[in-house]
Amino acid sequence: MATSHDHRLSPRLHLPRHRTSAPRTTIDDAGPDTVTASRAVALVRPTDVAVAGLRVLLGFVFLWAFLDKAFGLGYATASGKGWVDGGSPTKGFLSHVHVGPMAGTLRGWAGEGWADWLFMLGLLGIGGALILGIGLRMAALAGTAMMALMWIAEWPPAKHLDTGAATSSTNPFTDYHVIYAIALIALAAVAVGGRLGLGARWARLPIVRDHRWLL
Repeated sequence: MATSHDHRLSPRLHLPRHRTSAPRTTIDDAGPDTVTASRAVALVRPTDVAVAGLRVLLGFVFLWAFLDKAFGLGYATASGKGWVDGGSPTKGFLSHVHVGPMAGTLRGWAGEGWADWLFMLGLLGIGGALILGIGLRMAALAGTAMMALMWIAEWPPAKHLDTGAATSSTNPFTDYHVIYAIALIALAAVAVGGRLGLGARWARLPIVRDHRWLL
C-alpha cells in the first residue's frame, strides 16, 4: 500500500547550467590582442610608425647639426674648425646676414659666447628630445624660436641683399625653416613621444606630473 512517504526520487539531478566557453580569438578582432595580452602591441599602427619616424629623423637633423658644428666633421663645418677647436658656431652664418629687418642686430650677435652657447644647447636639446620622445613641448617652443630667427636671417621675401646681389630665394615665405617649425608644433600637439618613445615614462616622473609644460 502506498503511503504519503512513498515518493520516487528522480535519477537526474537538475542543476543550473553555466556556460564557461572560452572566448574565441579571431584574426580580424578589433579589440586588444588576446594572444599576446598586450594592448600596446595591438594598437601600434602604421601611422604611429610613420609619425615616430618623422620625429626621430627631424631630431637627427638637429642633433647632427650640433655634432658637425661641435667637432668639425667636415660637412657644414670643416675639420679643425669645430666648436671644440675654438671655432664659433654662429660667426660664419650671422656675420654674413645682409638682408632683412634684423640684419644689423644679427651681425652683432655673430661670434658672441652667449649666442654660441644658446645655439649649440638648443640644437642638442631639441635633437635629443625629439629622438627620445620627451619634452616635446619645450622642444617645439625652442625649435620654433630658432627657426624663426634663422628665417629672419635669410629673409626669403627679399630678392636682393643690401649689397644688391641676388638672394637666390625660391619662395617668398615657405622654406625649410617654416616646415621644420610646423612639424615641431604638430609633433608636440599630438604627443607622439608616448608611442615608440620614452614619452610615457617621462610623463610619469613626479616633476613632470607637477609641471605639465615639461611634457
